[in-house]
Amino acid sequence: MSLDPKFLQYPKRRHGMDHDRYAWSMLESRAPIAWPEGKPLALWINVCLEHFPLDAKGEGFKVQGSMTMPYPDLRHYTLRDYGNRVGVFRVIEALRAAGLFASFAVNGEVAQRYPALMQRIAGAEILAHGWNMDHVHFGGLDEARERAWIADTMAVLAPHAPGGIRGWLSPARSQSQNTPELLREAGFGWCSDWVNDELPYRFETGNGALATMPLPQELEDRFVIGENLHAESEWADQCIDAADFLLAEARALGAGRMLALNLHPWVIGHPHRIRHLERVLAHLAGIRAALWNANPSAIVDHAAVL
Repeated sequence: MSLDPKFLQYPKRRHGMDHDRYAWSMLESRAPIAWPEGKPLALWINVCLEHFPLDAKGEGFKVQGSMTMPYPDLRHYTLRDYGNRVGVFRVIEALRAAGLFASFAVNGEVAQRYPALMQRIAGAEILAHGWNMDHVHFGGLDEARERAWIADTMAVLAPHAPGGIRGWLSPARSQSQNTPELLREAGFGWCSDWVNDELPYRFETGNGALATMPLPQELEDRFVIGENLHAESEWADQCIDAADFLLAEARALGAGRMLALNLHPWVIGHPHRIRHLERVLAHLAGIRAALWNANPSAIVDHAAVL
């Protein structure tokens, strides 16, 4: 029985991409990028400050880290809350001790609940990280509701970012079919939900182009430790291996590379884990001469993808 020809009739069936979101592009065939001062490796460290509601509805789906036990799931709720009360300050101190800095992806509800924390990160670049970790942007979400969520998030975060907020990271990296258009409509310049590259690239929307700034999930503390169930020491080894490989590749090819690390204080900020983050940061500090530790918007601007 042969396949009906109608299954092969797709208006965007062609060589390369089957959509118009971004152009066909292989890393090895791109023009080499040069970071400031000839540094071979750009470094972006991001810290996620998240609120997981105790009464999570799970509309669309429940994100990793959401409540799993019958209400009130205080065991998991308080562990997530620990990150904003205790863990984040250890992460900030570890960064300071290593002479490195990070951006912060912040849920709008965190800014409401922890004004003192927002004062503590004053001066850092802030990414909008959605309203909270139960406001998931999923396929089929009503467009008006999603637009309101984005607007509410921006409204509460804007006072803490005098220079403006340019970047967005969706809760659980999830998008609806309308999210890119709504982000561009709201004035965002770049988004970090897609992980299909290691360098910034241009992403088309119906409201104009966005930049995509990849934030690798494969090196994320929560993903490696919490989902892949690797030991903290193994996570640290993977981060260090990635840094060394990317630096060697950049030097060998004469083309800039980027290392991006995404941290969660409710995971890595515990007493039994923080030393592994300190080991990663100490290693990065040791190759500081080859690193351009920059804010993500600065990296996007320098990559000139728009």
